[in-house]
This record gives sequence, structure tokens and C-alpha cells, in this order.
Amino acid sequence: MNATEVCIALNMLPTVGPVRLRKLLKVFREPQQILAARRSELRKVEGIGNEVADQISNWESTVDLAAELKRVRDFGATVITQDSPSYPRSLREIHAPPIVLYVWGELQERDHHAIGIIGARRTTHYGMESAKKLAYQLAYAGLTVISGLARGIDTAAHQGALAAKGRTIAVNGAGLAKLYPPENAALADKIRNGNGAIVSEFSMDIEPDRQTFPMRNRIIAGWSHGILVVEAGLNSGALITAAQALEQGRSVYAVPGHINAPSAMGSNRLIQQGAKLVMDASDILDDLQILLPEAKPSAQAAARPLPPLSDEERRIYNAIDSTETSIDDIAAKSGLPSAVVSSTLLQLELKRLVKQLPGKYFVKLG
Repeated sequence: MNATEVCIALNMLPTVGPVRLRKLLKVFREPQQILAARRSELRKVEGIGNEVADQISNWESTVDLAAELKRVRDFGATVITQDSPSYPRSLREIHAPPIVLYVWGELQERDHHAIGIIGARRTTHYGMESAKKLAYQLAYAGLTVISGLARGIDTAAHQGALAAKGRTIAVNGAGLAKLYPPENAALADKIRNGNGAIVSEFSMDIEPDRQTFPMRNRIIAGWSHGILVVEAGLNSGALITAAQALEQGRSVYAVPGHINAPSAMGSNRLIQQGAKLVMDASDILDDLQILLPEAKPSAQAAARPLPPLSDEERRIYNAIDSTETSIDDIAAKSGLPSAVVSSTLLQLELKRLVKQLPGKYFVKLG
């Protein structure tokens, strides 16, 4: 067996888990050596008692590895471990990183730079529209939007990212063969068909339950540079995810809601407690310039060629002088209507090509 297959087998043992695996690897170095170890050697490892040692030694009585590998192949999925280049770098840093990730779709290098968008399942029209708008803007700016494929805010976040033709990752709270909720199967297919991936740490046929969703949430929090809570009640699971994000050193953002709306009580409380209030994607992107130094404008960045621009984007970009330029001057030089200029300048801001200054002045960033 190769290392990935061994990790799949260990992941399917109910008593092992990510924390124990980390302790085992400190001693045995390679996954294959864990399965080859004698019971007496396993018992010497901190946190590995008789039950765990016996289960590892008799793993074939619990795990049908050949059947699981066939399920993965038939489904069209792949499995990655922490040694895989596509395994999220930030996820490796958390206390209990998943042993494996089942991936339906494709992970890309750019997916290492991600923002989580979460919220209530039972939400309002305002919440859904806010999630779609912000996900659209963030995906358009080049960030990968991560959410949990759940009803409500999660669904809107994935839809917004897809509308922007951006990247989105759905972390399923069950095995890939048990996509949840079932009505989002079509959405999941759109995501994996070139726009991202559906991922899970659970073996293929694991059903969703009360334990799988908190485990799913820690992946969303750990993968992301920050978590945006769009709408959440006082008892929402989104608040648990926000707490996990803080424990993992991630930023927490929240969209303000109506003070009398039960669906916004939790997200408003987060703002009271110090989460950054978000009204536009730029509120998050400004923070990420600090978190992601490579996103900052520099002399090298200025020398790089421009990304592909539409005709309107290029006309407006060229209309901005080397110094501060007013929006009226940009409209006059580009010959485009004010409404088109305003919306296109927002697109250029999200692409980190221009920056708005006080008084509706704009300056080029690169």
C-alpha cells in the first residue's frame, strides 16, 4: 500500500483521528510504519491505549480498503493527504488537520487564498442577497469562497462565487456519496465542473449527523484567511465556526442586520464583540492586504502585465492619470456614462488595479 491508501485506512478507524495520527507519526515517521508496528510498540505512544493499538493492529477487520478505493474511483473523486501539494497550507496548521481530504473536482494553487462565508440555514431575503453580493465581489477579486453547501447563506455564497465565474469550495458535512442537503446536488455538480470542488474528510458513505457538521466547520475555519458571518441567530452553528476561526488565529467579519431580526442577533453580537463590520468586499480586501503581503502593490507588481480587461475596463483604466483623478474626469476621458464608470471602477478596485480616495478620486495601483 502507498501512503495515501494507508491514510485512508487509518482515517476509517473510529478510534484514531487526526490528533492521534500526529502523535503516531512523530514516532513512526511514515504512515506505512504505523500499520506495520507491533501492538507493544503502538501502546508505547502517548495517547494510544490498548483499544486503539488493537484496532490499528486488526485494521482489516474494520476497514474494507479495496471497497473504499473502488467507491472513490467510481465516484470520480481523488484523495489527498497532508503531504499533497494541493492540501490547503493553512489547514495543516490547525490543531487537528484532517488525515485525508476526499476531493470531487479540482483544487488549484489559488485555493490556498480563501475566505469562508457562512450563516443561518433559515435566512431572510436580505441575508441571501448580501451573501450573494459579497461572494460575487470576493470571488471576482480572486479569492476562493469556501462554505458548507448547506441551505440558506452557504447556498447563496456558492451561487455568488459561481456567478462571478470565480472559485468556490464546498465542504460537505458527510461522505461525498451522501451529499447534504440532497437538493443541492445540482449546485455541487456546477461547483466541481470546473469552478472548484466538493471536499470531505469522511469516507465515502458516512451519513451526516450532529458530529460531522462541527468537524466540517473546523475545516472551513482552518482553510480560510478569515470568516464572514452574513446572518446568524444566537444559537446558530455559524457562531461556533466563528469561535473556531478565532481560536485558529483567523479574522472574523460580520454583516450587520436589523436589530429586531432574530436571524441577525448572533451576527450583530459578533460585531459588538469585535468582529469587523462588513458592508462591501473592500472592507475584507483591505484587511487581507495586511494578511497576504503578496497582495500589496509594489514596484514588481507595477511591472507585471495587466490581467485580461474588458474594453470598458481598459478605457477607464487608461483614463486615470498617474496622479489622483476625479470620477468626473475619468468619465469625460473615457466617454462612458457615469453609471458604467462607477460600476467598472468597482470592478477595477476588486481586481486591485485602482484604489478609491476620499472625494471620489481614484489612483492606479499597478
